[in-house]
Amino acid sequence: MDPLVSIIIPCFNAERWLAETLESALAQTWPAKEIILVDDGSADGSLAVARRFECRGVRVVAQPNQGAAAARNHGLRLAGGAYLQFLDADDLLAPDKLERQVRLLAARGDDRITSCAWGRFTTDAAAAGLDPHTALCRDLAPVDWLVLAAEQNIMMATATWLLPRAIADRIGPWDATHRTNPLDDMDYFDRARAASREVLFCPGTRTYYRSALDGSLSRARSDAAWEAVSATLHRAVDRLLRLEDSPRTRHAGATLLQRFIYDSYPARPELAAAAAARVVTLGGTDLQPEFGPKRRWLAGWLGWKITQRLHAAARHFH
Repeated sequence: MDPLVSIIIPCFNAERWLAETLESALAQTWPAKEIILVDDGSADGSLAVARRFECRGVRVVAQPNQGAAAARNHGLRLAGGAYLQFLDADDLLAPDKLERQVRLLAARGDDRITSCAWGRFTTDAAAAGLDPHTALCRDLAPVDWLVLAAEQNIMMATATWLLPRAIADRIGPWDATHRTNPLDDMDYFDRARAASREVLFCPGTRTYYRSALDGSLSRARSDAAWEAVSATLHRAVDRLLRLEDSPRTRHAGATLLQRFIYDSYPARPELAAAAAARVVTLGGTDLQPEFGPKRRWLAGWLGWKITQRLHAAARHFH
């Protein structure tokens, strides 16, 4: 029998896009699949949209609002699949996505995980171009994957991954400590990558990541969000050094934290200072702030910190 794939969809106020997402899950050419949608206390018509798909086999459950990670964990507890596909309620899968990845893992071994190409769009998936970063579009050892992602600031969209259930059981649930953690997917999949024998790239298919939406978790920058990002990145450095404590992993960890320093200053100077202290212990990094021409010129005269403060003040008054 074909192994079952569980597609887990957390949903919060995604009424506008949910039907398209569910259609993309139902359209998967892999026949052995279950679709579990967890509505996380939506205040719009998301739950009503989801209920319309129950007659087509979608399992719909509802919970009070607890955050995306908690919704995924609820779906994870209900899932019976040998493989797990996490799909956000506004993203899409190519029809052959699961089939290609299941066959790849079946051939290479369930002690591995696999990603695929992805494209970014807002309203029309047909207009989505492939993500230009290709460094991770190949088979890699887990530590090599993590070093490249940290050094080159490459993200891999949540829906690109397919995980064997055995690896998910080994790493435990999503971290639901912070409800507004923009990096909750990085934390979960970093743990999965670190627990894998190899990180595989599946060619020939893709997922579609809907971005530039108002209120999306990836754009959240409240105090709680900054604290969650800081904690996630420090854990990521710890995990990287456990895999391999070497000059290259220390540099990658320092680069990861230095990027956070540039992002979080002056919003949370105490978090930036804690990260800066650790960058020193790791041996430092040559990463420079990613400023446009005008801010780069200003930073040359005033330094990057004063430039950041002036930029933050200008945004506030506008």
